[in-house]
Amino acid sequence: MEQLTAGHATPISVQMIGNLEVRRGRTVLTSATLGSPKARQVFEILLLRLGSPVSKDELIELLWDGSPPGKALATLESYVSLLRRTLQPGSVRTGPLRTATGSYVLDPGLVEVDLVRFNQLVALSQGREPAGAYPLLVQALKLGSAPLLGDELDVEWAEGARARHASVVTSVQIRAAEAAGRLGLTAEALGWAGQAVASEPLNELAWSALVTSLESSGRYAEGLQAYDRCRRLLDHELGCLPGPDLRAAHARLLQKTVEEDGELTEVLEALLYLNDRIRSQTMRRSMRAAGRGRCRRRVLIPHAGSSALSLTKH
Repeated sequence: MEQLTAGHATPISVQMIGNLEVRRGRTVLTSATLGSPKARQVFEILLLRLGSPVSKDELIELLWDGSPPGKALATLESYVSLLRRTLQPGSVRTGPLRTATGSYVLDPGLVEVDLVRFNQLVALSQGREPAGAYPLLVQALKLGSAPLLGDELDVEWAEGARARHASVVTSVQIRAAEAAGRLGLTAEALGWAGQAVASEPLNELAWSALVTSLESSGRYAEGLQAYDRCRRLLDHELGCLPGPDLRAAHARLLQKTVEEDGELTEVLEALLYLNDRIRSQTMRRSMRAAGRGRCRRRVLIPHAGSSALSLTKH
């Protein structure tokens, strides 16, 4: 493979989050000016594997979804030639798009990608105290909240990458809500938690962040309403009821509501009794559902290494 060194080539900056945009010096290229749709897709696939060679066979498989034309290899090579003329005019051999043995690769030393920066910020926030993590999470969300590869709406590999990125964004929104809450930034915590719930309505951690944020801001009635929406949604969609953390938050909200209005003591006792009954019924239903494989709460947050920077052909 050609040595990946910058040389005298002009680096490029690429926006993958939202609509595709490439900047080379003062030149701005968009999806419409990068060539044909499939030439653009070759570039996007290589961006998702930045720095790693992608074989011609795999590119052909992805571009034509397993049903390539008879002259697929020659067509692919023509797309790459077009991309080189567009991305690196006058630097065919030293530009960012390189040839390896039976493969193509983008030189990470010459290509700056917003998706890479987003994932770097998320990784940097890991293991930090809220005061250190929160600015990094906010910066990541400002950069990465739009849908990935917004120009590719009906392509399987792009949909998979977009879904993985969206899942990471939701997890970052939840972490931002939790960090903001610990820093006393209740309005910001509510905003991030609300976005997480809107992104993944079946994610219990998102609902937990929202209910906790409403509790911290003293909006107990709204917290109870949010809990009830979550309970109904989980029951309807998954056959589950909220887990122990959310039920504990629900009990606290009921208690605090009564503390504000002593006349509700008897109502609280009845609700807490009902909550205990629901908990025991939930345990029985969960055991039955586990046997049927029905109850699947969305509570997992992608680990630090998760990102859309991978391509898996399903």
